[in-house]
Amino acid sequence: MTDDTLPPCPECASTFTYQVDALFTCPECGHEWAPGGDAAESGVIRDAVGNVLSDGDTVTVIKDLKLKGSSQVVKVGTKVRGIRLVPGDHDIDCKLPGIGQIGLKSQFVKKVQD
Repeated sequence: MTDDTLPPCPECASTFTYQVDALFTCPECGHEWAPGGDAAESGVIRDAVGNVLSDGDTVTVIKDLKLKGSSQVVKVGTKVRGIRLVPGDHDIDCKLPGIGQIGLKSQFVKKVQD
């Protein structure tokens, strides 16, 4: 794509977007997104870097996540095995040892390549 045809940022509507590999990036708000629209529109759930996720994948948490209503934290680098994709804001259901069943957002995980 040329700079003339890059879409504006869906978060802040900035027209200064640019493309890095398979993702579009907004320099003003830092939002990154995959071309082709929202994941909910296409029915495909992608991780933080644009890899397509499917049921049973293993992912790694890319950011410390505080658990709402608890003092526990899911640390960066935590491997989550056997994820299940579900519709909604928290689009990954999984079970973490020591924590139990939780929902994660796909934007905070990266797929582990086999």
